[in-house]
Amino acid sequence: MSPMTIPTAALAGIPAGLQAQGVWAGRRQIFVRFAAEGETATMYTADALASEIRRGTSRSAFHSISISGRDPLSNVDYICAAFDKLTTMIPVMLDCDGQRPAEIEQLKRFVTLTQVTLDGPTLEAQSDRAFESLRVAADTGMQHALVLMVDERTTDANVLRAVERAHATSEATVIVIHPGLATPVDRDRRWMTLFERAAALHGDIRLALRLPPPTGMR
Repeated sequence: MSPMTIPTAALAGIPAGLQAQGVWAGRRQIFVRFAAEGETATMYTADALASEIRRGTSRSAFHSISISGRDPLSNVDYICAAFDKLTTMIPVMLDCDGQRPAEIEQLKRFVTLTQVTLDGPTLEAQSDRAFESLRVAADTGMQHALVLMVDERTTDANVLRAVERAHATSEATVIVIHPGLATPVDRDRRWMTLFERAAALHGDIRLALRLPPPTGMR
């Protein structure tokens, strides 16, 4: 990036809301959401993003800041430029799919928690880079978590393999398993059996429901 370049990125807003999933589910956050294709986006410079976060945190109380949306780590230089301009005691969470492990170390100055989220059909397809992302986060001293979004396409074997690999990567990994929003967890003993088997493989594992939109955000 040349000295004259002003870093910018397309964001789907900088809303305030409740985290829908993972370790900090239910916490009030400011969301830095990178826009996906088809989403309404606004171009923000790094200075503008820093100013918006500074303004928001001065007006209201937040537990943390969430960096999320579509492929946030493809904008790692932009994120660094924005957060280098901030002085805040509020923790910062990176919520990503784990497909860019090499970029995570660049965020160690200000990211408290790296949360790698895998959806049901991608537990196997994306797993190698996802676990490398957990390893990088652990090696840099960040808190690190694996969130497994389980649906009817996800087998118990898929989930247990992911738990085993996370444990082998770092015993400090927090693992959160989220059943699908429409899953009848109150009438299906699958979840008690699955949780019992998973808990035998790893020390810090949690089964929790997600907050549905619009209450829950990501």
